[in-house]
Amino acid sequence: MNESTPPPTMRAEDFAERHGVSRETLERLQAYADCLATWQEKMNLVGRSTMEDLWRRHMQDSAQLLRHVPRGCRRLIDLGSGAGFPGLVLSIMGVQGVELVESDQKKAAFLRAAALASGSDAVVHACRAEDLPVGHADAVTARALAPLNRLVPMVAPFLSEGSVAILPKGSSVEGELKAVARHWHLWYTRHTSMTDPRGSILVIDRLYHDPRL
Repeated sequence: MNESTPPPTMRAEDFAERHGVSRETLERLQAYADCLATWQEKMNLVGRSTMEDLWRRHMQDSAQLLRHVPRGCRRLIDLGSGAGFPGLVLSIMGVQGVELVESDQKKAAFLRAAALASGSDAVVHACRAEDLPVGHADAVTARALAPLNRLVPMVAPFLSEGSVAILPKGSSVEGELKAVARHWHLWYTRHTSMTDPRGSILVIDRLYHDPRL
């Protein structure tokens, strides 16, 4: 297979084997996928073409963040949850205290329906990230929400000692890191995405806003 050849479509069974999920968890993820397919017919939750490879493009892209979630996590805030990636996937896969933040009321309604269908206890906040009451979170996630120079100020109020921000980023990550460095100091590790070798997962465990910059 050369670089221009797309990988084969991932099936639910392939996903389960790759990520070691139980039959029960896979059934819950499938219930979520079925709910998404139904709502997708009425509103644009994800790119239409990505539904053809849902288990790779969205499920795996979300599940790969699980290894970076702190052990004993009791609160994970997912900003700009949209169709529930990655927050709802992480909740179904066992992360406790997941809160899905989505300002679009229709998408928030979908998230409640999907959480119910999949048996997730994730809480849905139908508000903007800036309007969520500030408080410590063990982890904060955000997927395709905003570039880092806008995203980091949203994430910062929820981070304190021992917590992390887990942020999937695409091929523009270098430019985003340079832009955010004009106002913020970040301490992070960078991991190659499992779904796209051009993409990265940034795990930020400390940040500092320098008002002089």
